[in-house]
Amino acid sequence: MSRGVVILGSTGSIGTQALDVIARHPDLYRVVALAAGRNTDLLAAQAAEHHVPADLARACSDDPGALVELAAHPDADVVVNAVVGFAGLPATLGALEHGKRLALANKESMIAGGPLVAKALASGGGEVVPVDSEHSAIYQCLRSGRRVEVGRVVLTASGGPFRGRSREELESVSIDDALAHPTWSMGPKVTIDSSTLMNKGLEVIEAHELFGIDYDRIEVVVHPQSVVHGMVEFSDGATVAQLSLPDMRLPIGLALGAPDRLDEPFGALRLEGPPPPRLRGARPRRLPLPAHRLRGRPGRRCRSGGTQRRQRGRSGGVPRRCDSVGRDRRGGRGCPRRADREGR
Repeated sequence: MSRGVVILGSTGSIGTQALDVIARHPDLYRVVALAAGRNTDLLAAQAAEHHVPADLARACSDDPGALVELAAHPDADVVVNAVVGFAGLPATLGALEHGKRLALANKESMIAGGPLVAKALASGGGEVVPVDSEHSAIYQCLRSGRRVEVGRVVLTASGGPFRGRSREELESVSIDDALAHPTWSMGPKVTIDSSTLMNKGLEVIEAHELFGIDYDRIEVVVHPQSVVHGMVEFSDGATVAQLSLPDMRLPIGLALGAPDRLDEPFGALRLEGPPPPRLRGARPRRLPLPAHRLRGRPGRRCRSGGTQRRQRGRSGGVPRRCDSVGRDRRGGRGCPRRADREGR
């Protein structure tokens, strides 16, 4: 029997790719409900294509409570939360409290409300499977051993469009520069966050909350090719990594059906084809972007119940308050400075 899927944020990058995966596997999945922001034309087209009744295809920008209502729908087996920002937290809690599998692409839920999510998991019996490529990679690597055997977790970062630029060059970057990610095609909010490495700081907190790994055992490596998405080093010295070409349909498909995998390869590295990119990596210590220095501070504050993690989650909109990169007078380095100041 096919699984019923609710997609929150259906008109965004993750939502449209989730619908593509479902359309390719109609024997496994059916769309129960859709939610979007203000793109009502695309929402209506998606509802028609996937046979979703009008009352279950909701524009929620002026009705955020509808997200929770749809997340708790009785016909939903899986809820894909691809809502942007802190607004996704209530839907995360609603899905888990009603025992749903949560395919989580809304990292702000874990960052701003990690303890609340843990409580909803315990009370409702739901399940979280991450959709972010790095956390999906760690989720897959952790199948290879027990949690007590984990030595460290490594998240990879492409370095974004500003990798290699000097401090002086960063002062004059534009919005278009920031949105020109070298390897991934993503929504504008996460692309801006990636350009400043703020996104990677958020992902460190998310990894801690998802997998219960101490902050001191989570590391970040800059890997420009975006082929290695994450690694886990175990106590015996073995390192297990997940590799694929950049394609978000792979982690989406796994989140929908885990532990089962789809029989369609997304992002496969073909040995018989052209050789894959050479794998290179470096620690992000010398990047002249203030955001990467923020990533450790929220974790340290979280241990003592501080507020900085909540600020990071809420300001999944800080780049928007900076009016993105190019319009802030301090160029690509201004938004992280403001995030740092507001988070203190």
